[in-house]
Amino acid sequence: MRATRLHYAWIVLVVTFAGLLASAGVRNAPGVILRPLEADLGWARTDISAAVAVSLFIFGFGAPVGGALMNRFGPRRVMLGGLTLIAIGLVLMVGMGELWQFHLWWGVLVGMGTGAISGTLGATVANRWFNLHRGVVLGVFSAAAAAGQFLFLPSLIAVNGAFGWQGVIWALAGVIVLAGVVVVLFMRDRPEDLGLTTYGGAVSAAAAVSDSRFTPLREAVRTRDFWLLAGSFFVCGYTTNGMIGTHLLPHAVEHGFAEAEMSWALALMGVMNIIGSLVSGYLCERYDNRLLLALYYGFRGLSLMALPFILELQGMLIFSIIYGLDWVATVPPTVNLTAQRFGRRSVPVIYGWVFCSHMIGAGVAAFAGGFFRDLLGDYHIVFISAAVMGLVAAGMTLGMSRRVLPPRAKAAAGD
Repeated sequence: MRATRLHYAWIVLVVTFAGLLASAGVRNAPGVILRPLEADLGWARTDISAAVAVSLFIFGFGAPVGGALMNRFGPRRVMLGGLTLIAIGLVLMVGMGELWQFHLWWGVLVGMGTGAISGTLGATVANRWFNLHRGVVLGVFSAAAAAGQFLFLPSLIAVNGAFGWQGVIWALAGVIVLAGVVVVLFMRDRPEDLGLTTYGGAVSAAAAVSDSRFTPLREAVRTRDFWLLAGSFFVCGYTTNGMIGTHLLPHAVEHGFAEAEMSWALALMGVMNIIGSLVSGYLCERYDNRLLLALYYGFRGLSLMALPFILELQGMLIFSIIYGLDWVATVPPTVNLTAQRFGRRSVPVIYGWVFCSHMIGAGVAAFAGGFFRDLLGDYHIVFISAAVMGLVAAGMTLGMSRRVLPPRAKAAAGD
């Protein structure tokens, strides 16, 4: 029998996954080093949270910039540039002693680097390399963030216990350098660079129209759907990276949970994240993506409503399962809706700005968490605010257009 040759798209998928995984590992560090920085350097939690917020803001604005750069220079160069910035920022952090240095090294350099290696990278690679199984591929890339939590957080907690927060930073720098080597050796920008076609071959006429359609950003921002996508993704960032990613571990430790116990709960959350992302990628190819998003945000809001009242490990494990299933499950349907509404050629830029909204929400939550914890002594009010916003986002997704038409076509149809 004739052996079937592995399409290079799968190698690109693995390399992209590795880059996203490494970036996610770095982004998960604040939850581990926040309290050690307080103890070692004497900084207030509000001040540390402000630096984390700066990093998240810059991370968000790096997404559309990264998307535009990928359109011009290709994902490979953008990935290498982003990894280089992350590595430089991390190495400089090891010797920091002043708060302004944390703002600059973590807030600016790491924020810019991780912003380049963000959701827009996965969306760009999926649309360039895959005509078949795009939803599943987007689920795989979303799972990279979840796998980063599953693989890195328990390990980083252990490294922090043995070597302090500087050991955590050195470990992350080593992972980033390793990811850069993989990108140099194996990453490619387009199938055409290797004389190949996109995986899945020819597409249907309707898909071809979607693939060729391009909506300028200035037209997209005039539509209600853009702002509903951006608004719901703002809530997504507020309720994930900003609130839970930054403050769940400090909150749990302050309420009697041991770090070793929480490492298992966070690992379980990561496993559920992976499962939820992959299942979401499968479902979004078969069901109304608006309804899926409404379910995800609704369950997220309900789980966050219960979080302030969880005081035992069993309850925290149940929370990790329910919340973890839809942490990044929102990404595949959000990317799909962006592509369906505005055209796949528009995804790097338009989804980049939608993703920017996500990270602005994350930055707001990161700062608000630290501010209100210092002001009130706990995180309860911000967890409740996140729960309410999750329910609001569920309603926003249901307000998106039922019919998938480009803006000009909708105008012509008298919509």
